[in-house]
Parts: sequence; structure tokens; C-alpha cells
Amino acid sequence: MKAIRIHEFGGPEVMRLEELPCPVPTADEILVKVYASSVNPADYIIRQGGNDILRPYLKLPLGLGLDAAGMVEEVGNEVKGFKKGDKVYGVPNFPGDGSYTEYLVASANRFACMPQTISFNEAAALPSCALIAWSGIYDLGKLQTGQRVFIHGAAGGVGNLAVQFAKAKGAYVIGTASPHNFDFLKGLGADETIDYKNQPFERLFGSIDLVFNASPVRDDQTRLKSAELLKKGGIFVCTQLDSPFTDELKEALVAKNATGTHVGEVSMGYVSLLSEITKLVDEGKVKAVVSKVFPLEQVAEAHQESETKHVRGKIVLEVKKETR
Repeated sequence: MKAIRIHEFGGPEVMRLEELPCPVPTADEILVKVYASSVNPADYIIRQGGNDILRPYLKLPLGLGLDAAGMVEEVGNEVKGFKKGDKVYGVPNFPGDGSYTEYLVASANRFACMPQTISFNEAAALPSCALIAWSGIYDLGKLQTGQRVFIHGAAGGVGNLAVQFAKAKGAYVIGTASPHNFDFLKGLGADETIDYKNQPFERLFGSIDLVFNASPVRDDQTRLKSAELLKKGGIFVCTQLDSPFTDELKEALVAKNATGTHVGEVSMGYVSLLSEITKLVDEGKVKAVVSKVFPLEQVAEAHQESETKHVRGKIVLEVKKETR
């Protein structure tokens, strides 16, 4: 099988398309024929050598990729709920061999049956970002109907799903983005949009129930201003796990009697949570946003595009063309 591997850390050029043996599932695993994966910021961070959180888990050579959508080829003898031919999506084991590959094995509990109404390419754009957005908006953010949520990086891979999850809950959603993404966000249900570079959001101070920071940009001043947005008892959730809260931010949150936290592991099991996301997609309440599709052989170009940090939705790697 063909798979992307790196034997050294560095730029996009370190990724190699190699021929490797097809893996064999153990008792609790499934073998998935991968049709599509997607590119996340974590992928190029790992490729570059990782950060303080990821570095201890990285051992060369290694594969890249967090998301996968494909078809079950084989199931381990202890696996329940899947059979050969099922269309699935999920986040394979980490650390593992990644999802930029024609075949992968993973614990069955890392996958769920994918939505019936979308393609493999669209399904691959969802799992890791949807899990983060769900956890940030619902589990940690505790968003309720009618509340006001402010989302940084609203047009990105996590942000666009956070907008959609918040609207599905009946919240009032304000999102930051570049002006060329305003109509896109309004189409997803955003009630207001703010130019993150040129429009100050101070007018919102004290009026927001939940701030969800899904921006790839680490900026302590933006975080401090975000704390000021919160109502008393509000919640601040941040996706930037590698960037701890400063003492100043902690003090600002305490002054608002507010809760501040990073998005970590999801509280529900992957299967349960992905199954809930599948329902929302099939009901037409949430959609996958794919900005560009690259063949696996053009993974370097896909990473270069991702590293601009101006991607609308997700970049997808098409491993195998889907026939309908």
C-alpha cells in the first residue's frame, strides 16, 4: 500500500510517498480502506518536530494525519457494530501510523458510521475538528439556547463547526474572520461577523456568555480582551493547548467569576459523539466545509496551503476516488 512517512522533521519536503505492507487488525481493531484524510494544523506541527505537548510521543519514522474516512475491509474477532463494507469516519490511534495512507488499522472505538448524505471527502473534513468544536461548545462551554457566543477564527476548520453547533443549539453567534468570509459565515448561521484585524470588539464587553477561541494565532492581548467580553459567570474555552493561560488572564477571569479552560480529550466516547454529529449532518443542521482537495501525491502543496492559516474549513487529501 502507499502511505506518507517522514524520516526526519522539517518542511513539507520531508514527506515521502512510500510502499508499505498492509497492516493487519488485532482483536479490537478494524482495517479501513482509506478514501480521504484531511490536513490539520497538528499535522504540520508534528512534521516540524512537534511542540511541548506532542514531542514526547513522536518517534521517527512516522505517519501523519488525524482524520480518516473510508470503508471497513476487515474486523477483529472482538469487534462489535462494524462489518466489511461499512462506511466509517474517525480519528485513528495516536500515536500511530497516521491517516495519509491507503489502509490503516485502529481501535474500533475510534470510528463511527459516517453520515449517509455526504461523500468520503466531506466526511474526512469532520472528525477531529468536530470533536474539538463539540467539546468546546457543548461539554466545556455548556452552551444553552438563547445564549450569546463569541467565536474567534470562525471560518476555520474548528471554528466553522463551532458556529454550526452553536446555531443548532439556538444560540446567538458572533464570529471573527476576514471580510471575504463574512457571507460564508452568515450562510452557516452566524448572526454577526467582525473583521478580526480592523474591527475592535470592545462594544461587546460584558455581554457574552461563552467565548470560544478557535484561532490558530496565539495572542495574549486577544485573550485578555476576550475575558472582558464575558458576563459574570461566563466561560472562556481555548483550543490552543500548547499555550498556557497567563497569570494576568487567570486574574481577569477570576474578576468575572468566569471559567477558563483548554479543549482537551472529549468527555464522551468517540463512537457516541461522532454518532451525534452524524445525526446533525444527516438532518441538514451541520455541513462539512471543504476548501480544496489534493491527491495524496500532492501532500506537500496541501501542507503549504494549510500553513497560511487562512483556510476556510478544511483541506482534504483524496486517497482514493469515490465511485457513486
